[in-house]
Amino acid sequence: MEEDPFDFESDVLLATSPIVAPNRRRKVIGLDDLLVDHYKEKNRVIERKSKLAKIKKTYNSDDEEDGRVAKLSKYVDECHEKMTQLSDEDDVSIWGLKVFGNKKSPPSFVFSNLPSCFLFRSFMGHGVNSLIELSTESGEMFFEGLLTNGWLLKLVYKCGEVEKPIATWTFHLMLYSSKEVLRTAAVNFWCAILLPKNEDELLFLKIDWLPSFSELKGALETYGFLLHSPLEDSSDAEMILGDSECTESTQNIVAWIKFVAACSQARKTHFIFSTSEAEELVVVIICLLLDRQLLGLSVDLNECMLSLVNFFTDDEWSSSCAKVAKSVALRVPYDINSLRAVDCIQAVCGHTKHLRSAIAFQILLGYFDKVEDEEDVIRQLTLINLKDKSCDLFKIYIYLVLTENWFLYNPTLKDKPLLNEMWGLYLRNCSCQINITDTRSYASKVRSKASYLLQGATDKS
Repeated sequence: MEEDPFDFESDVLLATSPIVAPNRRRKVIGLDDLLVDHYKEKNRVIERKSKLAKIKKTYNSDDEEDGRVAKLSKYVDECHEKMTQLSDEDDVSIWGLKVFGNKKSPPSFVFSNLPSCFLFRSFMGHGVNSLIELSTESGEMFFEGLLTNGWLLKLVYKCGEVEKPIATWTFHLMLYSSKEVLRTAAVNFWCAILLPKNEDELLFLKIDWLPSFSELKGALETYGFLLHSPLEDSSDAEMILGDSECTESTQNIVAWIKFVAACSQARKTHFIFSTSEAEELVVVIICLLLDRQLLGLSVDLNECMLSLVNFFTDDEWSSSCAKVAKSVALRVPYDINSLRAVDCIQAVCGHTKHLRSAIAFQILLGYFDKVEDEEDVIRQLTLINLKDKSCDLFKIYIYLVLTENWFLYNPTLKDKPLLNEMWGLYLRNCSCQINITDTRSYASKVRSKASYLLQGATDKS
């Protein structure tokens, strides 16, 4: 029997026949289930963080934290102490001496002497005076105008004479005037008459009055210069800011320096001071070079120094140099200023080289007791135990620089082999006995300086 596709009875039979269905279970996930899972995971994260915090708290307990802070603080203090030791070389006091004290009132000058000179009287009697109407009361102002515009110099050359009233008046202005224009004009006037440009003017011009050393010394005392008192270290504030009263009192020192230089150069024609007085002036210039407030005058001071040392003949300088060196060594304190006293002398000629060497030796001599000659000084240096932790390497550095200048600028020491051998021994001690890891102040400077000088000595030999 063929099945009829349209036979619906068979379908009914099929529907009513038992069919074995597979055993499956389906779970419907609701919103509540998702919330439960979310909060469970959140609780697990919180629990994990809590455990980590407990572990960290246990590790970083208060005692442990305090211990670590104390240890770190100790390391910082040790590093700071070592850095301080290494930087001590930069903390050494700066050179600088106080060479001026209390200033005095300048001596008075009476202008009434000036109208008595021939130049003034001749101008008063000249016909042009009817236009100017020059009088004794207005005479000083008139002469100041002649001085500042250069006409006074031309008039004295025209007359062939510098009369005493004019000489004393311009000298007073040069050293004591509070007006810079007058000081400058006066010193230019004096430099021109002491050092004329040609010999004809030198022979033709007559100078009725020349100042003496006592006038120059008196001017220094007026400025407050400490001629005989021991020089004092300047404070850091004075070095940086300057003492206003001291600066004001030394304004005229510029003209004084230039005048001393001109007098030194004019020795062949105008013998204004003696050799002993010139020796004292050299000491004065060196002291002025030790004042940091006069650093701006270094060029003028060095030119004056060169003029003064060349004032002496070679025969005179042999003994005068030793006197100057001893005087400087007595006035300069035994600290960093002793090096400045040597370094400020420019070794540009035989006399200045000799002076630099002599001052270095005299200062070095003063550092040691019971030494009499050159061999004793070098022997004392070689006996110093540089490995001793109590050894002051700052002084060793001073000894090193002073001895270097003593040997370098004294040609006679080349003929003394024993001294040179002992000098080499001292350099080797400074170079080898100080370890490269030595943190003492000036250790690296002493070692480097000695090595450099030792290398130079080896190359020459």
